[in-house]
This record gives sequence, structure tokens and C-alpha cells, in this order.
Amino acid sequence: MSPEYLSIQVLNGLSFGALLFLLASGFTLIFGLMRIVNLAHGAFYLLGGQVAITVTAATGSYLLGLLTAVVATAAVGLASERVLLRPVRNNELLEVLVTVGLAFVIADLCLWAFGGNPRSLKVPEALTGSLTVGSVTFPRYRLALVVLAAAVAVGLMLVQSRTRIGTVIRAGVDDREMVSSLGINIERVFTMLFVFGAGLAGLAGVAAAGILTMRPGADTDILLFALVVVIIGGLGSIEGAALGSVLIGLLDAFSRLWLPEFSYFAVFAPMALVLVLRPRGLLGKAA
Repeated sequence: MSPEYLSIQVLNGLSFGALLFLLASGFTLIFGLMRIVNLAHGAFYLLGGQVAITVTAATGSYLLGLLTAVVATAAVGLASERVLLRPVRNNELLEVLVTVGLAFVIADLCLWAFGGNPRSLKVPEALTGSLTVGSVTFPRYRLALVVLAAAVAVGLMLVQSRTRIGTVIRAGVDDREMVSSLGINIERVFTMLFVFGAGLAGLAGVAAAGILTMRPGADTDILLFALVVVIIGGLGSIEGAALGSVLIGLLDAFSRLWLPEFSYFAVFAPMALVLVLRPRGLLGKAA
């Protein structure tokens, strides 16, 4: 195998890992910090991608499509948290049932509104084509996806560790009653966090629509990968989500190349191993 071909496979893995991070970062915030098992997260991803494709095709503006998709998924997340999830807070079984039902509803609404044919997003002219560095040529859009994921990761880490809102969120997870006694509306903070996570899922859908197709079932497929990333990285850990995304992205790229019959085994086997040896994940902490 030539170094050029190996480099391309590494970049393929990193670009898929970047997509997984955009989705898994919102998932780990909701699942890890709020302890809400949001199995509708993949449906938010599908909704974001479909809305972006429709708006971009109608207006010709990629930026408008992106903004509309993020706002739409955030709005759906807000309605879901306030109307459906808040009444069943701290009841894990009901949360799972509600979010599974919500995922089916959103998926069926997407099928009704956007049809069942696979669709993809027309990316901006500046991101089309390929970039050549030395003897390696790689699509610009995939490279931009890696840069976007890196920027989001750094931003989330800084917010979580160095801002007041990050401190409030971490304190609210550890002792909600104590934070509430200080006059902080922790329910409002957690609602904002859920909405932000839903918006990240919509952003992931927009990013994915430029390299993958939005179709019925795409939400379930990507949600499985996000679950693996969060379990390997550790619940509530942005650093863990980044590490898990890179590992799964590279494993997926090389397993499809070398062992296509065992590509799913190569992805899910490390998750099982982590669950046995380190149930909290590689960088996870106790709840």
C-alpha cells in the first residue's frame, strides 16, 4: 500500500470522525450531563439535513439552508424538552419510550414532507473540487468538515471549562438542589443545553448532506455510530467524544478497506471491550 493511498484513507477516517463528533458532541452533552437518553438525536440529524437540502434548493443559498436547519432542529428540541421530556424527567424508562416515539414521528414526518428518495446537498462552489498537497489529492469539503469539527471541539471545551455557564452546568449535574438554592434556574439552563445539543445534531445533518445522502433510515444508522462514540469516549466528556470519533472514524475507514465483511464488528467490538474494561469510557467520570 502506497503512502499516498494510506494518507487518503486516514483523511477519509478523520472526515467521517469529524461528522461523528458533530453529532456525538450534542448527544454526550444531553446524555452524559443531563442523563436524558435522547434516542431522537438521530432524527434531529435527519431533519437538519432534509431542511437544509430543501431550503438551499429553493433559495440557492447554502448559508440560509444551514441556518434554517440549525434553527429548525433547535426549535423542535425546545418543544420536545418542554412538552414531552420535562414531565418525565428522571424516569429513564419513560424518557427512552418518549424519545423513541419522537424519533419515529420525526422520521415519518420527514418521509411525508421530503419523500423517500435519497437526496444530497449542493455545497458552495468554494468547497467543491479537490485540494492537492504534494502527491495527495482530497476533496475540499471533507477537509472543511475536519476543520469545522476541530473548531467546535475547541469551542465546547473552552465553554465547558472556562465560562460561568459551563460551571453552572457541571455544578447542576453534581448537585441540582444546591445550584437551585443559589437562585439559579437550573431547569432553564438544562433546557438551553438540550436545545443546543439538538442544534448540533442539525448542524451534523447539514454537514453530512454534503457527502452522504439523506434518506429514510439514515437517522438510525448514524445514531448507532454516535452511541458507540459516546460509550467509548465517556458520558459527558467532550474530549472523550473527540477521541472516540477519531478512533471510530479510522476503524471504519480501514475495516471497510481491509475487512469489509467485518466492518461492523471492527466498530462495535472496541465498544464491547471498553464496556468490559472501563465501563465509564476512556475519559468518562462517575455520574
